[in-house]
Amino acid sequence: MYTEPSKKHWFGRTDSQTDFLSFRYHQKVNTSGALSQSAKKGTFGIIGFKCEAGVKRNKGRLGAAEAPEKIREALGKLPWHLPEDTDVLDAGDISCIEDEMEEAQAELGHSITDLLNKNVSPIILGGGHETFYGHYLGARQFIGQEAKLGIINIDAHFDMRPYDEQTSSGTMFKQILDSDSNSGYLCLGIQKYGNTRSLFETAGNYNVEYVLEEDMCLTNMDPVQQKIEGFISAHDYIILTLCTDVINSAFAPGVSAPSPFGLDPKLVRSLIRHIVSNEKALSFDISEVNPAVDENNRTVALAAQLVNEAIMNFHK
Repeated sequence: MYTEPSKKHWFGRTDSQTDFLSFRYHQKVNTSGALSQSAKKGTFGIIGFKCEAGVKRNKGRLGAAEAPEKIREALGKLPWHLPEDTDVLDAGDISCIEDEMEEAQAELGHSITDLLNKNVSPIILGGGHETFYGHYLGARQFIGQEAKLGIINIDAHFDMRPYDEQTSSGTMFKQILDSDSNSGYLCLGIQKYGNTRSLFETAGNYNVEYVLEEDMCLTNMDPVQQKIEGFISAHDYIILTLCTDVINSAFAPGVSAPSPFGLDPKLVRSLIRHIVSNEKALSFDISEVNPAVDENNRTVALAAQLVNEAIMNFHK
C-alpha cells in the first residue's frame, strides 16, 4: 500500500549543477525517505494517493490513479523560486489495492498526521477526490477532536451524496459533517446545474457555505475573499482541497468530470494563493486530475503549476 519515494519521476532540464538561481524542482526535491525527527519550519512533504476506487464507485471516468506520478514529472521541470534552504520532501505514495479504498484513506491519514507531527506541511497529490477523506482524517488526528476545523473545497460539486450503500468520491463531505460537529465546510465554484436540487437542500440542512461559479469573477474578488476570511476567522485550522473538475474544460480536459462552464485557471490560482497564505492553513490537496483522458498533458501541466502556487504562497 505504501511506496517509498524515488527519483524516477523527478527529472527535467538542468541549466547548471552549481548555480542555485538556475535550479529546477527536480534538482531540489529530497527523495531520501521518511524523516526520523522534526523538520525545520517551512518544510513541505509531497505525498501521492494513487486511488480511483471512489471515482469508480461514483461512475466517473477512470485514470486519476495515474496522476501523482504525472504531476511529479511536470512539477520537476518547473524553476525553483523558493529560498535556497527550503526543503521539499517526496514522502512517497499510498496506493489503493483493488477496492480497499477505506483502508487506503486511513493509511493516507496516518501519513499526513506523521508529516504534521514532524512540522512538515503536507501537499497531497490525488487520486480521485476520495483523496480528501484521508486528508481530513490526518488533519483531524493532528489537531484533536475539539479544535474547529475549516474545510475549503474549490469544486463544482458539493460531494454530499448519500452513502447508505457505500462511500465514494461524491460522499466525503457528508461523511465528515455527519460525524464531526467541529468541522465547517465552504465550497467555492459550485455549479447550479452540476448538482441536483436535493444536493442544494442537503447543503442547506448542513449549514454549508458556498459560492456559485457564476458569482465568481477575477476582476471582482472582494466579495469572495471576504466570505473566505469570515469562514477562516470562525475556525482554528484550515485545510484546502482542489477538485480540478472545477476548472473550465477548455483548460482542464483531463479530469474525471469535465465542465465547459468551469472557473478560469487564473481565478483558481488567486483562490489558492489567498487561502494558503493564511497562518491557519495546514495542508493542500489536488484531486481528480486524469492523465488517461488528458490532451497533450495540458491538465497535468496546469495541476503542477497550481501545486507550485500552493507551495510558493504557503503562509506568505
